[in-house]
Amino acid sequence: MTNRKLDAFGLYPLLAYILLIIAFFGLSNYLFSKSEYAPYLYIVVALGLSIKLSEKKRIDFLKMCFKTTDYFKIRIVENSLIALPFVIYLIVEERFLPAVVLFLFVNLFAFFNLKTTTNFTIPTPFGKRPFEFSSGFRNTFFVFPIAYIITYISVNVNNFNLGVFSMLLIFIVTLSYYAKLENEYYVWSFSDSSKVFLIKKIRTALLFSTFLSLPIVIFLILFFHSELETLLIFWILGYAYLVTVILAKYSIYPYEINIPQGVLIAVSLVFPPLLIGIIPYFYSQSVKRLKTILE
Repeated sequence: MTNRKLDAFGLYPLLAYILLIIAFFGLSNYLFSKSEYAPYLYIVVALGLSIKLSEKKRIDFLKMCFKTTDYFKIRIVENSLIALPFVIYLIVEERFLPAVVLFLFVNLFAFFNLKTTTNFTIPTPFGKRPFEFSSGFRNTFFVFPIAYIITYISVNVNNFNLGVFSMLLIFIVTLSYYAKLENEYYVWSFSDSSKVFLIKKIRTALLFSTFLSLPIVIFLILFFHSELETLLIFWILGYAYLVTVILAKYSIYPYEINIPQGVLIAVSLVFPPLLIGIIPYFYSQSVKRLKTILE
C-alpha cells in the first residue's frame, strides 16, 4: 500500500526509501546539534507512529487474519521496525537510556488494543462533545496515568526534561485522535460555515488538551520555577502542532493526510518557525475543501 501511494505521488519506491533514510539521518543530526530535548522529541514521535499502527480497524483486520500468537509477533515486529531508526540514532548519539525506554514503550504498545472490548464504558469528561476526544480518550486512557507518573518521577529525580517529555506525550496522544476520518455525512450535518466549523474544532481541541496537560504544567511550574519560559514554549508548540494536524486533516478531507502534508509537518518539527506559514496554508485549503460539503 505504501508503494502504491509513492507511485501515485510520482516517486519510485526504492528511491523514495533511500531519500527518506538520508532525510531522516540528516534531520536527526540537525535536531541533535540544535536541541538538548531531541531524545525526548524522538520518543514522542516514535510513540505517535506506533499509536497510529494501533488504529481499531487495522487491529481488527489483523486479528481476523492471524491467530493470536502470530498477531502479537506481527505487532511486535512492526512496532520494532518503527522504533529501529530512532533507536539506532539514539545509540549513535550515546543516548542509551532514551533508546531503551523508547524500545520498551513501543513494544509495550503492541500488547494493547486501543479499543476496549468489554461492556464497561470508561467515563470521560468529554462525553458531550463530538467525537475525537470522547472516543480517543477511551482508546488511550492508559497513557495518561503513565504521563502523570513520569511527571512525578521527573520531580523526584530533578529532571525537567523528563517532565517536558510527559507533557509532549499528552499532546502526541491527542494529535492521534485526529487521524481518524469521520464519515462525510457527519461533517455535512453541521449547519456551520467552513470557517466556523474549523474554529469550533480547534477551540474544542485546545480546551480539552489543556484539561489533560494542565496538571503536568502546574506540577512542573511548582518545582521548576527557573524553567518557566522553556515550559511555556513547549506548551505553546504543543497547541500549535495540534492546530496544524487538525487543519491538515481537513485540508484534504475526505481523504487521508498525504505524503506532501506529512513532509511539511515533519520539517516543521525540526524548524518550528515554519508553522507561521504552514498553519495559514492548511487553513486556507481546509476552508476551500469544507465549503463543498458545508455550504
